Amino acid sequence: MDKRFDVTIAGEINLDLILYGLPETMAVERELLATDFRFTLGSSSAILAHNLAALGISVGFITRLGDDALGKIALERLGDGGVDLSKVKRIHGGTSTGVTILLDHGGRRHILTYPGTIFEMTAEDLDLDYLASGRHFHLSSLFLHKALKPDLPRICRYLKEQGLTLSLDTNDDPDDQWGDPLDEMLEMVDIFMPNESEACRITGTADAESALEVLAKRVPLVVIKCGKRGSLVQVGGKRWNVPTEYVVPVDTIGAGDSFNAGFLAAYLRGETPDACAAFGNRTAALSTQRPGGTESFRDAVLVRDLLAHRS
Repeated sequence: MDKRFDVTIAGEINLDLILYGLPETMAVERELLATDFRFTLGSSSAILAHNLAALGISVGFITRLGDDALGKIALERLGDGGVDLSKVKRIHGGTSTGVTILLDHGGRRHILTYPGTIFEMTAEDLDLDYLASGRHFHLSSLFLHKALKPDLPRICRYLKEQGLTLSLDTNDDPDDQWGDPLDEMLEMVDIFMPNESEACRITGTADAESALEVLAKRVPLVVIKCGKRGSLVQVGGKRWNVPTEYVVPVDTIGAGDSFNAGFLAAYLRGETPDACAAFGNRTAALSTQRPGGTESFRDAVLVRDLLAHRS
């Protein structure tokens, strides 16, 4: 059956406000001076949607956001990237759009998030026929969707019945509990995409290899992002260790979401799991060459070069 979109996403959107050059230990009641500042499109779901569209993938996106200046800017950034926003719900009055403040300490960072409308999106905000009009559905930031979580298994089960494949990146659990509905979701998704730290905490293991062994018994395709070491992929009993070329990063914010964009773009082209991971490694590396998670993908020259030299 013909589909309107390659990928549909229901998720969060906000801006990232990034301050660079701050000390890792920050004194209270002092004015601490940053060396640089950027604001960029933030949130895992929106970064993924934007970067998929930059890679030529058609994307439909649903979110809930406030009727405020930050939400307006974030939505404009996503729309400018070519993502369909026809089903976005803007709430007039009440809770404002969320925002994330990132304090960079030269490779390590504090991440401070005001969730805002992220916590409030419910199943009633979602047009399931619209989500089912894609070939593939992706969910990020599982544990930030407080109001939506109870309905996610039902929603995902419906989308699978409509013939979509599903992928999940939990991102961090701020409560560090890794509870419901994760177990039920893992029984339904086709692709699970945690980073190394998340995979180890979910499985209670000490390293990515051990975590992969546990997760591959539950999910058909598991890919674990290992930063500068590249990525690990497993399908059934077959495993790939896919290295990445080293680049000098300007900023690693959004690199994991950019990896997801590359991996899913290749997956939808029908490429092998190791080729998908190799392309994900390259899109993650590209992301690090500009501040924030989407700025590299707003550079048409960088993206053209990436696509021209993909293997």
